[in-house]
Amino acid sequence: MKKQQLQETIDFLKSNGITNPQIGIVLGTGLGKLVNEIEIEKEIAYSEIPNFPQATVEFHSGKLIYGTLSGKKVLVMAGRFHVYEGYNLWEVTYGIRTMHGLGISTLLISNAAGAINLSYKKGDLMLLEDHLNLQGGSPLAFKGANDFGNIFADMLEPYSKKINTKLKEIASDNDIQLHEGMYASVVGPQLETRAEYRMLQILEADAVGMSTVPEVIVAKQLNLACAAISVLTDECDPKNLQPVNIEEIIAIAGQAEPKMITLFKELILKL
Repeated sequence: MKKQQLQETIDFLKSNGITNPQIGIVLGTGLGKLVNEIEIEKEIAYSEIPNFPQATVEFHSGKLIYGTLSGKKVLVMAGRFHVYEGYNLWEVTYGIRTMHGLGISTLLISNAAGAINLSYKKGDLMLLEDHLNLQGGSPLAFKGANDFGNIFADMLEPYSKKINTKLKEIASDNDIQLHEGMYASVVGPQLETRAEYRMLQILEADAVGMSTVPEVIVAKQLNLACAAISVLTDECDPKNLQPVNIEEIIAIAGQAEPKMITLFKELILKL
């Protein structure tokens, strides 16, 4: 059933002129401006795509964008799905399976996250080097998941060392500070308690967010090379915790976004 559903989605998009994208990109909270850099050939709202989940978070726009960026064909998910919106993990990762079915071989992900490592500051960027799945489930744990590839996906290198090396070189060439660290993915949508932040520090997480990890696990099942960058939008110091202001988080993501756009554009040139 799931395979048939997915095939319908892929056939619909192919019939709408989305053919042979090389790179898939997922844009996180407050990080939609990369789209302005793309020579857009096709833009389709999620609501028009058969079987596609609908985006419900107001700062996620909910459309699939196909075009050329840095000379390569890209397919961009402007708006992602989260467990906290009431989606199951199949729905959360549906876009990744769709992009893979259309032909991508590389997946680039962005997200907004909180800094657990107190030497990282608001507005900094962090390259994901590893992750902790604290969402209490797996996007590969469903009946028939074997139809899509090996469910015992190897997580030795969830994030491509090769791509990460390139991103670090690009950051250094462009005077962009790029931390590297471990991202913990929680369900949300409530923010963490001081006790939870202390737990994350003990677990040696550098950043915490509510996305990305399910997408990366599916990318590994599908043998996609993958890289992810967090924009750190708040500092999570349990000893000095301030109330969180979502508008401020979006604003900080917006200020840091040009750095992320530079990294992704330059990387795509080199892939």
